[in-house]
Amino acid sequence: MIHKIETAKNLIAFRALGQVTTADFKSVVLPELEGLSKESNEINFLFALDTDVQNFTENVWFKDAVLGLQQFENWNRVAIVSDSDEMNFNGGFTFNTTGELRGFKKLAFNKALKWVEGDSIL
Repeated sequence: MIHKIETAKNLIAFRALGQVTTADFKSVVLPELEGLSKESNEINFLFALDTDVQNFTENVWFKDAVLGLQQFENWNRVAIVSDSDEMNFNGGFTFNTTGELRGFKKLAFNKALKWVEGDSIL
């Protein structure tokens, strides 16, 4: 399942827990992204993966998620928070050409949040 994390107004953030499905992503994340995309010139996005790597990398939802994210053009900062060594978002992984994408470990969640908010340049 995916839960929205309450954050500053200039970004949206989510936490994935347990099994995550395409329906979770489409019903929770995409509507929020669509709303922010209409309200703002830029999307700042944080996605925290608090689930075993098998619950998101081997399932179809992750590919669907990346495809769903490609429809948005006004990305600014995207932070992916995960302790998985298999999820290396700092090198080679991309879903579009705009904005910055950074990976953070779970212990650096607050650092990731500050970076997405624009309070840190890293």
